[in-house]
Amino acid sequence: MGVSFTDRELDVMAVLWSVGSATVREVQEQLEPDLAYTTVLTILRTLEAKGHVGRELQGKAHLYHPEVHADEAGTSALRQILTKIFAGSPDALLTRLVSDQNLTEDDVRRLRRLLDERLAEEGEG
Repeated sequence: MGVSFTDRELDVMAVLWSVGSATVREVQEQLEPDLAYTTVLTILRTLEAKGHVGRELQGKAHLYHPEVHADEAGTSALRQILTKIFAGSPDALLTRLVSDQNLTEDDVRRLRRLLDERLAEEGEG
């Protein structure tokens, strides 16, 4: 199926992707709203059990680090969204994305450029 996270797990993973490795306390300090230390520890242990996070002992503390890359998680999440929300239709997904009023004209131009580059690659292959 791929990599999937709960919202809280994703919050913790975002911290680890950002900093590389951290103690429970360091992760806790980066999260909003504030979560209890024990809650963050539980989330990290769950992520470790799933194989998404590794840990090593450094002094008296454990340092946690991501075992899954953010782009791998993003690809998996996007596939889930495409399948479950947009019935497998990339057209519907892209239509929804470009109709988002929060996108600037520059954002839309960058998307168009990416699509043009992809079409050029397909033409070469």
